[in-house]
Amino acid sequence: MPQEKPNDRPDFTEQIEASVARYESVRGELDHVLGAMKGKIRGLFKNSEVQPLFITGRVKSTESFRSKASRQLQQDADSSPVLEFPNPLRELHDMVGLRIIVMLPHEIQQVASIIKSHREAFDCRSDREKDIGSVESGTYGYSSRHLLLKTRNEPTVRKFQEALGKPVVASGNFIFEVQVRTILQHAWSEMEHDIRFKHPGTSVWNPQIDRLFTATAAMLETVEDYFTDIDELYHRLNGYQDRHSLGAQELSGALIGEVWQTLLPHVDRKRDDDWSWAAELLGAHGINRVWQFVQLLDPSGVTEVRAALDHRYSPGPDRLLDDLLLWHFGSAHIEKTSGSDLRRQGSLTRRLIQMSDYRMSKQNPQSGS
Repeated sequence: MPQEKPNDRPDFTEQIEASVARYESVRGELDHVLGAMKGKIRGLFKNSEVQPLFITGRVKSTESFRSKASRQLQQDADSSPVLEFPNPLRELHDMVGLRIIVMLPHEIQQVASIIKSHREAFDCRSDREKDIGSVESGTYGYSSRHLLLKTRNEPTVRKFQEALGKPVVASGNFIFEVQVRTILQHAWSEMEHDIRFKHPGTSVWNPQIDRLFTATAAMLETVEDYFTDIDELYHRLNGYQDRHSLGAQELSGALIGEVWQTLLPHVDRKRDDDWSWAAELLGAHGINRVWQFVQLLDPSGVTEVRAALDHRYSPGPDRLLDDLLLWHFGSAHIEKTSGSDLRRQGSLTRRLIQMSDYRMSKQNPQSGS
């Protein structure tokens, strides 16, 4: 069989270099497009509850443009290769790219929803998760939300298109890329890009690097889960203390259990226990709202009660709640909750004396033993 001569294969060098030269000549106009897009994106969050940590961007470098414009596709061994992007100045959608960096994973969805809801500013042509493949394959790796947005009659885009000249129509419509990541995803991907793509030489590569990147991605996902838990707990606690929100709820046995498990999860109790006994104790002192209960469970008060009574064993919720009420209400707690139970009355009285002695010792530290 006659061997294929090298000159039988198409040579795209001249076509590629012409596109690169044209790109280089108008790249300065894309800097203006980038600035306008950053301003518009920032404006979308002006009155939003979600506030990105920062918004950054870049215009594709000439070398990166050349690399992408040089990509070739070959359908099969018998067919001639063709350029993947024969008209790169019209077909590449990442010549301008923005990155929106947020704190927590759930904010990625919120940011994407806000952008897509402003149809008067942008037409969202694509929305995809870059980590879907790794999730479905059970692996860890690069994670990011990618949006392709199309401008509408943007003046800076028209100037760029006018600089390109015919056959490009100066419509002001232009597709650019927006990536939305958490700060941890951003740090991971930046380091991976620097090592894997900026320094791809095989002489410095080792499988251990792949292994460490995978392990780091897994750890970062775990850290983000913890950050999410912290954020959810913080907002729930704020809600409990808000007298016009969650804090205004009337206490029930189930709600008392929920608040207790949130504030004092280390004090053991089964989640399906009946907390009606607690509602009775609290009700005796007019504590019938969540915010009042949260104030009673203040950590400093719990610490003081533990120190005053010098518990030999960690008390359960029933004993600890009883002691907290005794600490705050003193003899009134004994009168309102003892009834005719002399044994309970005696126990509470002894504990109240211990509390009084503890308070005295704190006021006069030199008068102790």
